Order: sequence, then structure tokens, then C-alpha cells
Amino acid sequence: MTGVGQDAAPGWYPDPAGAPGMVRWWSGTEWSDVMMPAGPGVEVHRVAARPAGHEPAAPEVPPAPAGRRSHARLWVAAGAVLVLLVAAVVAVLGTGPDGDDASATALDPGIAPVPAPGEPFPPGTVRIIDEVAGISYPYLGEGWSEFDLGRQLETTATAGQYFTTQEATPDGGIFISQCTSGPVAEGYGWAGPSTLQSTVTTLAASVRANYYPGPNTIEVRRDEPRTVDGRPAHLLEFQLSWDVEGYDASGERAALLLVDVGRPAPALLYVSIPNTHAELYGVIDRVITDVDVL
Repeated sequence: MTGVGQDAAPGWYPDPAGAPGMVRWWSGTEWSDVMMPAGPGVEVHRVAARPAGHEPAAPEVPPAPAGRRSHARLWVAAGAVLVLLVAAVVAVLGTGPDGDDASATALDPGIAPVPAPGEPFPPGTVRIIDEVAGISYPYLGEGWSEFDLGRQLETTATAGQYFTTQEATPDGGIFISQCTSGPVAEGYGWAGPSTLQSTVTTLAASVRANYYPGPNTIEVRRDEPRTVDGRPAHLLEFQLSWDVEGYDASGERAALLLVDVGRPAPALLYVSIPNTHAELYGVIDRVITDVDVL
């Protein structure tokens, strides 16, 4: 426990290390090693001033894996990003409704969460540019590493970001939360925009069979046509549940967004969050509403 009282309610709080525009999850006993930008889907708890000498220690965040993939680039315009993020912090986290300084670091569990800001991501948020798939989307911040785990079966190349939620699973692998993309591989039924729904349904069946413990059950949350940056798309979001010994998670929420980008293969965006990190479910809607076609 680092500088936070035992009675502090679990939730998102301004990063105790002072990262501009970022929030970090407090479990009730410790800080998470994952940060993300403040925005819709994230209720940010207000904080109150703390007596001098009691600032919380900065949480330790593991370094990103050394391996990188060449087909995805994190575009960081350092000066512009810093200026814009600082401006976003002033607007989003600068002061509470009563003029309280929201940059203070002590948590007051008696104060209700503040509604999330209106913008999906602060201006200047770094984006992942997947040139092979033809889309871009926001980088989710510290704790998320560039995807370097190889190509997924459903795409001909895989870009994006992830973090490990379980180091060792019964099958000898790892369990991850991810936000990845790539051009859809052949064999999933793509034959143009009229097949968006049928193709994403086939892709979801493949994902379910290949990456999750079984047996499992599925609850479809959204199955709907969309428009992404003026291009036709289809979203399929679902909740999986299982009861399999050896897994920390007993379920996962996932969304597959298939976008006709005007190329021979559509672009697939795949976002998945296990229920061990349910506080991050809001990431799904925030990302899929902030996808651009290149």
C-alpha cells in the first residue's frame, strides 16, 4: 500500500505520480500497474488535499517488453502531445466543482465520483497507426505494451497493444487484455460490404474457439451496423463466461469491429478485457468510437 488509506474506495483516481491527463486504478489495497487517459467510461474519483509529508509513492510500473513489431508505429509528437495533454488536464482534472485542487494526491472515500469528461480521449492522445490494416486508434497509455506476440489466426498481420493479466495458464500460455488490429485473412467469408455481419460473426466464432478456455457460454451484447470515418462497418460485442480451474478470470468482454476500408481485405479491430480487470470495460466503447480510416 502506497500512501492511500485503508478506507479509500476502489476506483479510478488521478495518477499519484502526476502523469498529465492519466488515471490509475486503486483496488482498495494497492495501485494497478495500468494507466489510461481520463474520458467517457471512466468515473474519476475526486481527491482532497493531504498534509505535507504524506504524498503517496509513485507506483512501480513494469517496463514494456523489448520486442517490437515493424508494421505498427506509435506516433509521438512529443512537444505537441505534451502541450495538448497539459491543456486537457487543466480542463478535465484541474478543479472540482467547488474550486478544490483536483491534482492533490490523497483520497477521500466520502466524496462521490465525478462524471467522466465528454471527449473520448484528450486532444493529442498518441495513436497506433496500423498501415497494413488501414486504420488507426488510440494508444491506451502506460502499462499497455505494443503487441509483439505474433500474428493472430484471423488476420494476415497483427498490430496493437496488450498487457498480461495472468502469467501462466493451464495450457502453458499467458492470458492478456488486448486491443489489436489487422487485415482479415482469407477463409472467413469476406465478399464485400454486404458480408460485414456474416464475416464478423465467423471471426467471433474463431476467436472464441482459439483463445478462450472451454466450455464457455456467450451473451451477445451488441450486433449492429456502424459507420467508421464514413466507411461501412459492423460491431459484434459479447460476454464470455466459463468455470475452468487454473484461470484467474471466469469471463471476458470482447468486441470485434470489422471495417470496410476500401481494400481487398477489411480491417478487424479486436478489443478484449477479462473480468479480472472489469474496471477497464469502458475502454471498449471509447476505442471503437475513436477509430479512423487511413
